[in-house]
Amino acid sequence: MLITTTPSVEGRPINQYCGVVAGEAILGANVFKDLFANIRDFVGGRSAAYEKELQKAREIALEEMQQRAAALGANAVVGVDLDYEVMGQGNGMMMVSASGTAVIID
Repeated sequence: MLITTTPSVEGRPINQYCGVVAGEAILGANVFKDLFANIRDFVGGRSAAYEKELQKAREIALEEMQQRAAALGANAVVGVDLDYEVMGQGNGMMMVSASGTAVIID
């Protein structure tokens, strides 16, 4: 399945719009505790452990979105947007969401 942030796919006309699809992943508070426990991961202001968790959450959200598009019969998702939100009591959780338009292209 083709997934793109652009509103269309050059050279491949959209034959049918199937609907908006989304996928979400939420990182729990234990991720943040682990991050601060592993101070050695902080190099130049970056945390390798945190980046790995965000990458995993992004992949889960995109995979979920793709599965929902496939269930609608789509072979592509266009206009994909990724969002990151802090939530929960004391901002102890982070949500990664992916959304886009499921379409059928040539």
